[in-house]
Amino acid sequence: MPKSTRRLTHDQTVFLHALLAGLPGVIVSMAYLWGGDQTAKEQWTLSLLILSFWFGFAASVRAKVVRPLQTMANLLSALREGDFSIRARGARRDEPLGDVLAEINTLGGVLQEQRLGALEATALLRTVMEEIDVAIFAVDGTSTLRLVNRAGQELLAQPAERILGRQAGEIGLADCLVGDPTRVLSNVTFPGGSGRWGMRRTLFREGGLPHQLIVVADLSQPLRDEELKAWQRLVRVLGHELNNSLAPIKSIAGSLGTLLRREKRAADWEDDLRGGLEIIESRADGLARFMQAYARLARLPQPIRSPSAIPALVHRVVALEQRLPVVVTGGPNLTLDCDGAQIEQVLINLTKNAVEAVVERSGAEAPTSPLGVRIGWRKVAQSLEIAVEDDGPGISETSNLFVPFFTTKPEGSGIGLVLCRQIVENHGGTLVLVDRGEPRGCVARITLPLSAGAEV
Repeated sequence: MPKSTRRLTHDQTVFLHALLAGLPGVIVSMAYLWGGDQTAKEQWTLSLLILSFWFGFAASVRAKVVRPLQTMANLLSALREGDFSIRARGARRDEPLGDVLAEINTLGGVLQEQRLGALEATALLRTVMEEIDVAIFAVDGTSTLRLVNRAGQELLAQPAERILGRQAGEIGLADCLVGDPTRVLSNVTFPGGSGRWGMRRTLFREGGLPHQLIVVADLSQPLRDEELKAWQRLVRVLGHELNNSLAPIKSIAGSLGTLLRREKRAADWEDDLRGGLEIIESRADGLARFMQAYARLARLPQPIRSPSAIPALVHRVVALEQRLPVVVTGGPNLTLDCDGAQIEQVLINLTKNAVEAVVERSGAEAPTSPLGVRIGWRKVAQSLEIAVEDDGPGISETSNLFVPFFTTKPEGSGIGLVLCRQIVENHGGTLVLVDRGEPRGCVARITLPLSAGAEV
């Protein structure tokens, strides 16, 4: 049978090395001692002293090396177990082993501060999650619920103990894991309530594994509040316009009724009657135009998209303006997938406003250089940008530009820019008006998304 071998431990190895290091000195001392003229008793006594010193030296070396290493092992084991409160005493920076112990002590202090900060941050996060009135769920890659806050428990009408670890489909969250990550859930009913819900889904990783965070907020009350505000604004606008027309109509009608009830009338009473009726007709006509404008704003149809060549569309708009020549600065030959009639109407309104601004400035002052209107377009990334630039007086106040029924023109309806912006936004774009400053004037800039292959 083969003989079993036993490996030496580290401290035994250190002790053996210390013995070997002192062996030459011991051999020399023993040879000198036993080769001298000392008595046998003295030789044995001195030999025992030399051997004792030799073993004591080896034991001392072993203690100096092994104990610091054992201390390091204990400290590192404590750090691995998460106990950051243990420190090594006597860690001195003037020796290598002491320097290592001092660094381990410093590492323990840093880890202790970091864990304290992490615990405080986690406690704060849990408090925020429990207090906010938004349902939060976290599911892992197998659609198993791993985290839910108080609002989420109320939404599902079940405590966390009963829903954690269950599949999302079993607790009514299956619709939140498919489709667009950000959308409004209109036809979804949860056990804890019904209505319209705003849902947002994001991806995160925990332990290297993908998880999904689902946030569900009740939009019913905010939507009702916004709806109430919208109705209040609408009633205020309609009431203002109706009062502006009905008040003079009522006053004039009363005056005409008084005139007709008189037995003796003035010689020009028919002229007064005719003038009053004309005013009533004018105000009624203005009120009818206002209601027609409101109907246009409320009944704007959705765009019917088809390919439209931008150069041809712009030139058609320019040809309609006869009061002032409009310069087409040009741009790339692009085709836009849009409702051509609606986009053309937007450009007609913006060009009309630009021309009226130039005419207004030309009549109010004598400009030093010719004034005009320019239309150009360009491709910016994957978007089309159309700019209508004028040399008019500019924009003094931009906060009311897109307020419905607000206008500074005597014959304006106050819905032109509102309609333009609504049409552009229905196409997924934006409309902004910017004051040019110096030189004076304004720029209306339309940005619309381009589809692939839009450039001809």
